[in-house]
Amino acid sequence: MASPTPYLLETSIVLARPLGEVFPFFENPGNLEALTPPWLNFRILTPQPIAMRAGALIDYRIRLRGLPLRWRTRISEYRPPSMFIDTQIRGPYLLWEHLHTFEPVTLPDGRPGTRCGDRVRYIPRDIPFSGGLIHRLFVRPELDRIFQYRHEQIARLLGPAVDVAAEFPASATPVPA
Repeated sequence: MASPTPYLLETSIVLARPLGEVFPFFENPGNLEALTPPWLNFRILTPQPIAMRAGALIDYRIRLRGLPLRWRTRISEYRPPSMFIDTQIRGPYLLWEHLHTFEPVTLPDGRPGTRCGDRVRYIPRDIPFSGGLIHRLFVRPELDRIFQYRHEQIARLLGPAVDVAAEFPASATPVPA
């Protein structure tokens, strides 16, 4: 049986802060709790502080629709201050590979800013022969909701955010490093 084709979720946000202020926030796994919606009851189980580096393992606990789940990721690539990738080792997906990118930009008023990109390749667990029904009805809408919350929190904690469509129309989708 052929492997399912991964789905792709891509988002980006431009912040009116320089890369040197933005990247340290994202490379600290402890800040992930602040970016994760409260309805997931997300908790990092790995003792902190966690040294961010290629090969680092991070264990989490979430509640998905009331069900407790354990999740383990490995930092499979780490290139500060431009990117890192966390890859699920154990968790709710058959595949979860999250590329985080960080790119310095010049804002229209000349100030330094940072474009933060997320590119997630994922394969959800699904009912065989359902044609992706679980993905369409539950997984993608929930991921969209989670990343919307994430952007709201990023803007609140690191803002202000810049209107990407108005100010950076050619780069609304991050390009993998």
